[in-house]
Amino acid sequence: MKLALGCDEAAYELKMIIKKHLADAGHEVNDLGCHDGAAVLYPNIAFAVAEEVTHGRAQRAVLLCGTGIGMAISANKVPGIRAAQCHDTYSAERASRSNDAQIITIGARVVGPELAKAIVDKYLSSTFDGGKSQPKVDLISKYEAEH
Repeated sequence: MKLALGCDEAAYELKMIIKKHLADAGHEVNDLGCHDGAAVLYPNIAFAVAEEVTHGRAQRAVLLCGTGIGMAISANKVPGIRAAQCHDTYSAERASRSNDAQIITIGARVVGPELAKAIVDKYLSSTFDGGKSQPKVDLISKYEAEH
């Protein structure tokens, strides 16, 4: 799967672990920064990653910061994006199955590396079910298109 990946300085070490984990699993990973752990304005990373998804250059994405909150807020400003903050495998699965989220965000100060890997794996192995959730996702998309 083609994936986009990004982080701020608070999550640089975790991003490197996740990047290796994804590459080892056979995914094509486009790392959009940060690249050295230096301080960055995380919205710029979130916007770049989200645009990779909206332009079809990535099928899904993972964003990491201290809590996952700022990255989720920022990514969700890009039209057409549904980013979900996930700190457990159940939320990661539901982000995909119920909400058709193209991006998950994880907080490096909230979860450790092994749980982060499990969250990413569960998210990537889940697909949108449609069903009862389809009208909800459609309504979100309709509202966004109208405003």
